Amino acid sequence: MKADFILKNIGQLVTMAGGNGPRIGKQMDEVEILKGAYLAIKDKKIITIGTDGIKDNLIGEKTIIKDAEGLTVTPGLIDPHTHLVHGGSRENEFSKKLNGVSYIDILNQGGGILSTVKSTKKATHKQLYKKAKKSLDIMLGYGMTTIEAKSGYGLELETEVKQMEVAKNLNEDHPMDIASTFLGAHAIPIEYKGNPDKFVEEIIKMLPIVMEKGLAEFCDVFCEEGVFSIPQAKKILLAAKELGYKLKIHADEIVSLGGAELVAEVGAISGDHLMAASDKGIEMMAKKGIIANILPGTSFNLGKAYAPVRKMIEKGVPVALSTDYNPGSCPTENIQFIMQLGSLGLKMTPKEVFTAVTINAAYSIGREKNIGSLEVGKAADFVIFDAPNIDYIIYHFGINHTKDVYKNGKLVYSNGRVCY
Repeated sequence: MKADFILKNIGQLVTMAGGNGPRIGKQMDEVEILKGAYLAIKDKKIITIGTDGIKDNLIGEKTIIKDAEGLTVTPGLIDPHTHLVHGGSRENEFSKKLNGVSYIDILNQGGGILSTVKSTKKATHKQLYKKAKKSLDIMLGYGMTTIEAKSGYGLELETEVKQMEVAKNLNEDHPMDIASTFLGAHAIPIEYKGNPDKFVEEIIKMLPIVMEKGLAEFCDVFCEEGVFSIPQAKKILLAAKELGYKLKIHADEIVSLGGAELVAEVGAISGDHLMAASDKGIEMMAKKGIIANILPGTSFNLGKAYAPVRKMIEKGVPVALSTDYNPGSCPTENIQFIMQLGSLGLKMTPKEVFTAVTINAAYSIGREKNIGSLEVGKAADFVIFDAPNIDYIIYHFGINHTKDVYKNGKLVYSNGRVCY
């Protein structure tokens, strides 16, 4: 078979190949790295990986061959937790945060999520599309090839649908693949403050409509003190599960409420944040093989303690990392900075970090069969880093190490510019 494209002489090829499930424990630090390897692509898929010289039968008249000497190549990076589509920004709350006003207090004052809800309701589909596309291009430049995107800035059906329709259109138009999540339960609207259980019922009514429209694969709930309680979150999640949604939970972000335990109880695909997760919750997640999707940028930005990731890894919980890109608690699209926080804040090794943003991240959005590792038959999603090894990418922080990004075998970002 003649290849369409061959990347040869790769300084370090980080394949993430092997294993039968998300990586846990010591597996997260056991990463296949090939030196002087080549990668051959045909019809958007990987057809050969080798270290013993390129076979003649792979090279045809139209085969493009590129040299990657001294460079590091990894699977395309995956961000399994973003709030991509939203209106406005919240820099006006920055001084409050600096003066010690808490995230929940800002929310209770009508700011935070509720402020973004107002901006998102006012924004047109075109405005939301343009803003989100700009962020996708930035993400692409940092090496992301697949993300998850949540709704949650409508808190009523019309705006929630608008958000998810924007995500769907971008999934069709942009090189980035987008997995969509319905997060109608992101905050309690002001009009329901006195009767949050009534709003829970309203969300449950939205679930079949969103499913029928084909707008979301996952359902998420912000389970936190002052937002949705454990019983309220459980009620929404079980109703969603009955309809065929896969489940995610914003769990134990600020207060140890029992969110990690709920993640295990309802069989969610991931529990996200988990900065205040209990030992019992961590053990329950480990037994169920549920992924801990950790968002260290939120800890950094809010000045909160980092999630106990070393304990999670030691207990056998598979860990993924995400930006949590959103206009309030973590306004950054920079996955490489998040990876560096993974080492500097969470004390993960560079190999564990790359595991967390590739194969484990793929599992956390149910895409592991096609992305997350470089293996024959999988999508040709990969990043070429201008770095000699993965340790250097983590060690040399605060800059963008990306040279080129390929999505389905096509060059979509090169030397500082999108080119799709």
